[in-house]
Order: sequence, then structure tokens, then C-alpha cells
Amino acid sequence: MALSQRLDLRQSQSLVMTPQLQQAIKLLQFSNAELTEFVESELEKNPLLEADEGERSFSEEASEDNVTAYEKAQDPDVKQTEREEGFSDEIVRDTLLQTSSENLPSLNDDPNDTDYENNWGSAGINDPNELGPGAIAEDYTSYKTSGGSNNFDHPDYNIDQTASADKTLRQHLYEQLGVDFIGIQERLIGAHLIEMIDDTGYLLTDPSDLMANLDCTEEQISKVLCKLQHFDPPGVFARNLSECLALQLRDKDRLDPAMQTLIEHLDQLANHELGNLKKLCNVDDEDIVEMISEIKSLNPKPGLLFEPSIDQQIAPDVILRAGPDGTWLVELNPETLPKVLVNNSYYAKVSKKQMLKPEKEYLNECIQSANWLVKSLHQRATTIIKVASEIVSQQDNFFRFGVQYLKPLILRDVASAIDMHESTVSRVTNNKYISTPRGMLELKYFFSSSIASAAGGDALSAEAVKARIKTLVDSEEPNKILSDDRIVEILVSQGVDIARRTVAKYRDAMRIPSSVQRRRQKSIKI
Repeated sequence: MALSQRLDLRQSQSLVMTPQLQQAIKLLQFSNAELTEFVESELEKNPLLEADEGERSFSEEASEDNVTAYEKAQDPDVKQTEREEGFSDEIVRDTLLQTSSENLPSLNDDPNDTDYENNWGSAGINDPNELGPGAIAEDYTSYKTSGGSNNFDHPDYNIDQTASADKTLRQHLYEQLGVDFIGIQERLIGAHLIEMIDDTGYLLTDPSDLMANLDCTEEQISKVLCKLQHFDPPGVFARNLSECLALQLRDKDRLDPAMQTLIEHLDQLANHELGNLKKLCNVDDEDIVEMISEIKSLNPKPGLLFEPSIDQQIAPDVILRAGPDGTWLVELNPETLPKVLVNNSYYAKVSKKQMLKPEKEYLNECIQSANWLVKSLHQRATTIIKVASEIVSQQDNFFRFGVQYLKPLILRDVASAIDMHESTVSRVTNNKYISTPRGMLELKYFFSSSIASAAGGDALSAEAVKARIKTLVDSEEPNKILSDDRIVEILVSQGVDIARRTVAKYRDAMRIPSSVQRRRQKSIKI
């Protein structure tokens, strides 16, 4: 069979994401902190971008000076380059003047279809190392945000005081080391042990490692460690939680045999096995309650007194408030909305000058990038407000009456209502928060699976069912603890078709102990 050549024509289609579309999608899924960081980076790289520091609203038109400046920039070479790059005169103008969602490629073109089922529960850990004093630790880790006067001319202004930082844990320990230790070798061992503790004050490294490095005996290290464990704050240089609590009780002269036994069985205390603890400690109900209360007053992380952590506050992307006519007003948070403008005045001045081809290409690249960034930011804001408004509309009863009226909602419901792709809604709700009369909530919170109604009525949201379970558990009496089967019976009588394993799953998600553990907890009121 002879070989021959032939030419065939084939036609195919493929989705090609332009850099502009990729940028718009990337900005859409950014949180406000990530967006701020990205915009600041672009402001540093692009000389045609500038931050808008004026009191301009989101929908305010650009100033007439920018438009006039553009009109002056009528260099034929520049205009020809813009035509070759596919940019019209309308795009080069300040984009806030001409921006609209139609000018950007549709975000619905994204082939990635993201869907998820969102289950949310209350936080909490049943861990013996996190023994109860969460509220106590919170008091110790409070951070002062108030500073001195920012008026440098004020007579009370002290630059030395302002520049000085708070004393750290290690600095505090080194001060005591210089007073309590006289010998050079002991000071050397103590200094190494100070460097081995973590920010919470625990000694997590084996001190015996110092024997070879410092040419000392284990007895010498133990002697120094024993003296260090008397340092302030009480509880530092402990190697575990039990030892930390014991050091604090010893400092208060409350480390008796019964208390020593109790802190040696923290695992049973975490599981509320109070009957066994009373037998081990040889105490009655009143004594065990008093002992547990005293342990709760201790600080499980004493080092945080000197190493405070700054709480990261979440700024809402959307603000919801009630209108005077009873409707809901949805608006973007102006504090998290980047204000970026294209410096057309500078572009007009530079474009008039004679430039080499690489310089002209760089200038055109900058103006193109600047305009697309402003357009993408506007598109992002428009999309967020559109999705948030639809969520508020569908969850109206939740905002008016509470979590029990939260509707089951999926991405497809919102996407179809506003004519968007599900992946777009997914990106909008990712790491975005809304401030409501019912608190700060993530947009993902409003998406949950549905639970069928036993009477054939409307389905219930999983979050609404969780709220009912929590209400039942919180209202139960110590002598009438509700089992999972009993909770199922109550919910079915209320019209909720739910299985026992689902109740157990929701209870575990909310960190609610089992009926046996709750019975132990409530047998003795602590």
C-alpha cells in the first residue's frame, strides 16, 4: 500500500483564561486582608496607580481633572499602540468613571465548579491539657492597645517610654537570675534553661542535654532547675500541666496530699469522673468542689503574662442594618474597600515625551494593568454586594427571628437567583464576613444541608436543628439527662425527621458530651 500525504482542517474550541480574567477571579476569592496586601504590592510596582485618600464613595465618578488630562494626551503613537493592544479611549480613562460589570470577562466562565456542605459547630476541646480555665487564661492574655499621646509637642510626651517595649518573660527571668544565683556555673546553667522554655513558660526540652555541652552533672542541673521553679511567675519551668499546677499550688501553700492526688489525675477530671476522684482523694462532695474551683483559678500558661498575643480582629466585608421602613439595607464596608485610581495626569505627561520602543511598551503595560485592576476591584465589590443581598433576601426570617428560622441553602440556589455560576458564589462567600444585628457571621454560615420534616412540611436547616438540640441539652435537669434516643423522640414530635446517628454527629460537632458524661458533670455542681 502506497503512502501519501493529505491536509485536513479541524475546528475545536477551548477555554482560554486571559490574564485579566485570572486577576478578576483571584481578587474575588481574596479576603480583605489579602486584598489590601495585593493592592499595596501593585501600588509599589505600578507608577500609574495611586491610592485615593479622599472621601470618595464607592460609586462616585472620577474627577474632571483626570478626564481633561486624558483629553490632552492625544499623541498619535500612543493612540496607535492602544489600538494594537485592544484598548479603546474609554478604557484608558479613569476606570471608576466608565466601569461596569459588562466590561470584564464573565466570571461565570470559570470551569471549576466548587460545591460543599457546610457544618458549623461551637468550639471547645475536651482535653485534660486545656483544663477549664479558658476564661482565666483569657484574663491573663489581655492586651493593652492604648498607647501614649501622638502629639510629640505635648509636655507629657516621653519618647523613651514610647519606644520601650514591654518586658518579656526571658528578660524577667534573667533579672531574677542575677539576684538569686551567685556562682558562675549556676548562672550559666540557669541562662541555658531560660533559653529552653517556650512562650508559655514550659520547659519542653530535656535538661540532661546540657550535661555534655556545659560539662556538668545531672545533679547540678536538677539543683538549678529546682531553684528556677521558685521564680516569678509561679508555674514557670514546669515540664507538664500537672507540674505547672503543682508549682502554683505550692506557692500558695495549698499543695496538700489530696490536691496532689487530684492534679495527678487530670484525665479523670477532664472526663468529670468525680466519683473516682472523691475516692482517690478521700474527700467529700464539698471538698472536691472547692478543690476543683481552686484549680480553675490557676493559670495553665503562666508565661503568657509576659508574652501576650494580639487578637486578630475580623473586619466585615458587608454591613447589614435595618432600614426605617422595615427592610434590610446591605452595603459594603468602606473601611475594607480599597480605593485605587489611575493617575491619568501623570500618564498624559509621560506619554507626550519621546520614548524608545521598550519604554513605550512598559508604559502601555502599566496603563493596561492599572485599568484592569481598578475594573477588577469594582467588579469584585459589585459581585459581593449582589451575592450578599441575595443571601439576606433568602434568609430574611433568620435575621428577624433567630437561628431556628435559618433556611437550608446551597450554592445553586443563590447562583440561579442572581444568574451567576456556582463557583463564583463559592469564591464570594470564601473568607467574607457580614456584620448583622445577630453578630459577625461568615457568608458560608448561611449555606447548610437540609433536614426533612416529619410532617411533610418545609425542610429545616442543619444549623436550626443543631440549635434545637443545644436548647434541649441546656434546659435538661440534673436528674433527667436526655439520651440521644430521647432527643430524637422530642425532635420527631416537633416535626423533625432525624436519625439517632445524626443527633450524635451534631452533638459531637457542637462539643456536647454524651449523656453519661453530662450526668457526671451535673451530679455535683461545680
